[in-house]
Amino acid sequence: MLKLLKKIKNVIETLEEWIESRSGDSPDLSGFVDLAPTDKADATGVYTKALLFATQNPNITNIALTGPYGSGKSSIIRTFLKRYNSATLNISLAAFVPEVVDSSAVVTKQEIERSILQQMLYGADANRLPLSRFKRIQTPGKLAVFVSFFTLVGSVATWQVFFKHPEIFDPIFFSKIDGTKIPLLGLLAVSTIFIWVALHYVYIRSMGISLKSISLKDIELTPSDAKEESILNRHLDEIIYFFQSTKYKLVVIEDLDRFNKPDIFVTLREINSLINANAGVHRTVRFLYAIRDNMFENTERTKFFEFIIPVIPIINTSNSIDKVLEHGKRLAIYEKLDSQFLREVSRYLNDLRLIQNIFNEYKIYVSNLEADGESVFNPNKLLAVLIYKNILPSDFEELHKRKGLLAGILDKHVEYIARVETGYKAQINEIEKQILAADAQFPADLQELRAIYAMALIKRLPTHFNAVGIQGQGEVHYGEITSYPAFDQMVDSHNVLVRNAQQGYAAQHVDISGFQKAVNPNKTYLERKQELERTSSDFKERCLKSIKDIRSQIAGLRLAKFNEIIRHELNTSAGLFDIFEENKNLAQYLVLEGYLDNSYYQYTSLFHSGRLSPNDNKFLIQIRSFNNPEPDFQIDNPKEVIAAMRPDDFLQNFVLNKSLVDCLLSNPVTYRDQISKMLEFISSNFGECGAFFEIYYEGGTHIPELLLALIGQWPGFPQAAIANRGNLSHAAYILTQLTLDRLETLKKTDRAFSDFVSDNLPGILALGIDLEPSRLAIIRPDVSNLTSIEAYPSVYRFVTDEGMYKLSVDNIDSIFRCVLGSVNLSDLHSKHYSTVLASANAPLIARIERDFDVYLTEVLLQIDENVSEDTTAVLSIINREQLALEDIEAFVEQQIGKLPSLAEVSRRVQPILLNDQKVEATWENCLTFILNEDFKADILTRFVQGGQSLTQLSKLDIPIEDAVLPLRQYLIGNDDLPNDIYRTYVRKLPRPFPKFPTSIGSDKVRILIDERKITFSMESYERLDNFADLQLPFLVKNIASYLTMADKIPLTDDQREAIIKSDVNDGQKRKIVEAMDIPSFAGLPARCAIVGPVLDRTDVNVPGLTAETAQALVIHSKPIAVQISLFNKLNHHLSDDQVRTTLQALPSPFRDIKPGWSRPQIEGTPKNLELVEWLKRRQLISSWKEATFSDDIVIHNFRS
Repeated sequence: MLKLLKKIKNVIETLEEWIESRSGDSPDLSGFVDLAPTDKADATGVYTKALLFATQNPNITNIALTGPYGSGKSSIIRTFLKRYNSATLNISLAAFVPEVVDSSAVVTKQEIERSILQQMLYGADANRLPLSRFKRIQTPGKLAVFVSFFTLVGSVATWQVFFKHPEIFDPIFFSKIDGTKIPLLGLLAVSTIFIWVALHYVYIRSMGISLKSISLKDIELTPSDAKEESILNRHLDEIIYFFQSTKYKLVVIEDLDRFNKPDIFVTLREINSLINANAGVHRTVRFLYAIRDNMFENTERTKFFEFIIPVIPIINTSNSIDKVLEHGKRLAIYEKLDSQFLREVSRYLNDLRLIQNIFNEYKIYVSNLEADGESVFNPNKLLAVLIYKNILPSDFEELHKRKGLLAGILDKHVEYIARVETGYKAQINEIEKQILAADAQFPADLQELRAIYAMALIKRLPTHFNAVGIQGQGEVHYGEITSYPAFDQMVDSHNVLVRNAQQGYAAQHVDISGFQKAVNPNKTYLERKQELERTSSDFKERCLKSIKDIRSQIAGLRLAKFNEIIRHELNTSAGLFDIFEENKNLAQYLVLEGYLDNSYYQYTSLFHSGRLSPNDNKFLIQIRSFNNPEPDFQIDNPKEVIAAMRPDDFLQNFVLNKSLVDCLLSNPVTYRDQISKMLEFISSNFGECGAFFEIYYEGGTHIPELLLALIGQWPGFPQAAIANRGNLSHAAYILTQLTLDRLETLKKTDRAFSDFVSDNLPGILALGIDLEPSRLAIIRPDVSNLTSIEAYPSVYRFVTDEGMYKLSVDNIDSIFRCVLGSVNLSDLHSKHYSTVLASANAPLIARIERDFDVYLTEVLLQIDENVSEDTTAVLSIINREQLALEDIEAFVEQQIGKLPSLAEVSRRVQPILLNDQKVEATWENCLTFILNEDFKADILTRFVQGGQSLTQLSKLDIPIEDAVLPLRQYLIGNDDLPNDIYRTYVRKLPRPFPKFPTSIGSDKVRILIDERKITFSMESYERLDNFADLQLPFLVKNIASYLTMADKIPLTDDQREAIIKSDVNDGQKRKIVEAMDIPSFAGLPARCAIVGPVLDRTDVNVPGLTAETAQALVIHSKPIAVQISLFNKLNHHLSDDQVRTTLQALPSPFRDIKPGWSRPQIEGTPKNLELVEWLKRRQLISSWKEATFSDDIVIHNFRS
């Protein structure tokens, strides 16, 4: 009856399902597929045949079906079981979850075995295993009603027997049985059967009792090995009993390989052997394992299994596209999805069930969205989100809370933008460094080219000259030709001027035409210079174009898609996606291709326009509670939030949210009132807005609009900005984001801003904000320390090119290092301006020229070692009329070199050069100064008597030209010169002057006389009236001239005597003697001594010579040889007595020539021989003869 009722119920349920499926209101289920294993996996029957072979072979009891995860092993088994008619037990560990608290704990073998045992024993009907020690709930059987009735009857019967046992068990009762005793006998029989059945049941049940532990209140006693031994081994009798009581021939075990416990297979194989060896099991029981290929190493798996069936995967990364496209076509969404995306993403999907589930979920999501009337979603992004959800479900769950791995990457959008921007800026910085290096190389190349032509030019110049130049451009020493300002013109000219200032040679023209061909026969110097300039210019142009392109990319960063930003980040941050471990490649692909980005929230929940996201609601809730959210609080739908805000909210700090401000400024017409209120709040509470500006400057997309609006409504914003916290950021963004016309207006109306930028430019640049250098030209900063901005090449170069810096030693040093590439600055410090000019750096030279007075005082005069400036540089400096003379003098004092010529020096500076001995000592320079209207004799006097000047000038001849007369007059009339120096310079006078200067004293007059630098004339002689003692020396020095006019210049004999004593020749003395009073000599012995020798050497026959005078001349002249000579020449004027008297006046032996017995002996000289001859002739001696043994003369006197 019960069986009939159950069948009727089943028929009714089946009929209801059929009617429901035929109804028009039934849902469309065609878009879904189940994920269960299919029973149609073995189309060719190969696997089924192999399994049938294994299950029918008596030698095979352990079968392995091996293949990778998702290869379709379960489907193959299910297909096989359709044809396998024997009982099968399925054990799967796919859903096994170990009972552990720590997710990282290792699953033990005992836990796995417990799961296997549970699935085995609890899979069979409890009524089939009555003796099992594992107690389970048993369901009543078909005879349960009768059993319960029998139990009731038996219980009643036993109770009746118990109460009537005196009567029943009385021996008399069984002695005679009649009809009255039949009921009692029936009760006894029923009770006896009931008690027997009950005792039998208890006996059977007692066989399943096992004492494992004893538990008291707080104590449990358990065998020590109970927790260590194998679960399966411990309950082996249960397993044997199970297979004795059931008819299972095949045990299918799946997903056992996921725990990587190969030793479990040893236990199972052992159990399989015991089952098949048990006498109570009258069939062959086989175990079929579905495992991975790599479960065992090397050949170990052949030891566990008698038959192994490999499974070729149904799907892998190479053919998964076919399944993806199949599902796309099935759901009619293939046209909506990007085929390229499908092909590429399918490479990451190698599990058929995973693909099926993804498209099941896609169907559900799309159906909900279509029912909601929304069609704004990107189907590719939706599919990407669902793929991510299925492969990384736990991280997807965290994504709802803005947590997890993907959220950690997506939430760093602003940070990534900043990094990419930093990377771009680094590229710009590197390119700018290359420009600086190229610019620094150009002067070096140009200097090298100049040196080549300079050497060739020097070879064409005369060797005895040392300076060269061209007309009107000054001159330069041979060693400084490359720094000559007019070098280009000089090389290109046909002739040059050369001179040697030290030797005083006049300038000469030298023909140098054609010398360039000796260097390069094909190109001139100017052509090669232009090639260098062109090469440098082309490279710089390419670099500037690259910088412009990079800056345009920076400008678009904040509007760029997330995947474009993250691609840049990936290039610089290796391992960004390593946190996804084995799913790294998929996550990287979905993010980098733009399928997963920060719009994910639109695909993780039902969302449509006009509604607020959870973040939006949270923002509104907070401001209604008067809790101000952070300025960077995420708002997903700013327009909806603005619409939900109250008008007064825009006068509160609530409005200072990055997303809200961006939305307001992107629609200035629509939100005009809200913007005005926001600006009013900022202007009134600017000190409280620092956090907002800091965040908005970093991530806002309408910074220019915000700044323009602020300045437009609040003109005092720039002043407030530079006076409050974050002033550097404010200044930086005003400088970089404000329009050029507004920036120009700001400069004119607010000089304080320009001054602030000038003082804080290094700090502004340190913020890392990209600054277009040309903007600095508008506000014209005056950077005090260029070194502090060297790290920003483009700005540095622009500042230096535009001359927007203060002139200082350090700043110019910095330019030489960074712009001109100079490593050694010794030349710069030793000859600063010369090196600047030689660099040919036009911007630097122009900056110096603009404030040359500052350059002189703050640079040149501050460098103690700046002592070797080139001539050209010195002339350029000292000839500037705007410079103070005291500064020029200080500069001149620094220099150790001397200018070659004063002709090129301004008149006001010439005295300084002469005072400091900083000009070459040449007569041309002296003359130049003398001709100066500001000539001061004392300055030139000090100059010419300087040690080096004296040495140099003393070697130079004074020019004889009439043009040099002022110099000669200055020298001859300079009474301030020391006598020795005066004499030195007077000697250099090329010709004598006609008269004595009136400005000099007797010492200088004497020097002029000594050096014969005054022409003798009556006038010049009379000029010496005041210097009477010098007249005679003057006359003596000019005796020849005097003799021609002796009659015009009366002299006394004393003066004539003085002349005779002087250094004049004998002929001139003879003429002087003739003019004297000769007879007066007789009474003037001294005069006779002076005149006598003169007459002896000339002619003694002078007019008016008397015997007395002749005698006096002989007697008073010296030496004896002169006396004898005069005696010989004048004896005819003397009488014999006068002769004898004269002989007595002579020294011995001549005085012995007198009558007597003596025989004087004199030297046998010609004069003495002549003497004795005329004495013999005049009978004044007896005779004479030559001595016997010598040349002497022996005189024989008369006896009386």
